[in-house]
Amino acid sequence: MRMVRTLFGGLLLAAAITGMARADVTVSTATDPTAQLGAQMTALLGTERAAVRDLPQGRLAAIATGPEAPAVRPPDATEIGKTAEAPVVRGTPRDLTIRYDAAWLATLPAPSGGADWECLRTAIYFEARGESIKGQVAVAEVILNRVDSRRFPGSVCAVVNQRGGGGCQFSFICDGRADRMRERGAVDRAGRIARLMLDGAPRSLTAGATYFHTTGVRPSWARRFDRTASIGSHYFYRQN
Repeated sequence: MRMVRTLFGGLLLAAAITGMARADVTVSTATDPTAQLGAQMTALLGTERAAVRDLPQGRLAAIATGPEAPAVRPPDATEIGKTAEAPVVRGTPRDLTIRYDAAWLATLPAPSGGADWECLRTAIYFEARGESIKGQVAVAEVILNRVDSRRFPGSVCAVVNQRGGGGCQFSFICDGRADRMRERGAVDRAGRIARLMLDGAPRSLTAGATYFHTTGVRPSWARRFDRTASIGSHYFYRQN
């Protein structure tokens, strides 16, 4: 009970002192931090309300719901049912599973290209047009493997037209015949194969071969190299 009376008396004394001080001191709202903060908050909220009031309804709805989720692309029909039975070519107009047959080649877009494509197409045609699709691809592999090797020139056309030792690396260059590609079907297939190989088709048939010859001849150099493949009427070799 004494504690309650003491507390009550202290409160009365504090009130009396505050009343006397209020008569002598005037607090300026210009320097009162609490008053300044309250005024700033009021002005800020007023500005925000005015800005929100002026927004169109569509913008208000977008602010309320947030950004749209990115659309999920449905799978393309060509991607459904793909198998891992064969490698996939990257860099072609479409991603395709390679098949070594003429019917599949015919489904590809009509090929075109620059000088290297023309030289590769011509070499495939004259060196292997009578071979299977695998046989023609194998010849293209040899040419591109040579381009990648430091032992040979650095472009397709330079490899195909290379001369030395009294002859040519590819027989059709030096056979003295006019290089006219008359068989339209064979020209089309050679062009499609050349386009695929230049676009990055895997070279998986000849194990890095840089030489080949027909099975009907026995060149002396063949004894010095490792035979890597036999496809159609050609043997393929890799230099040690």
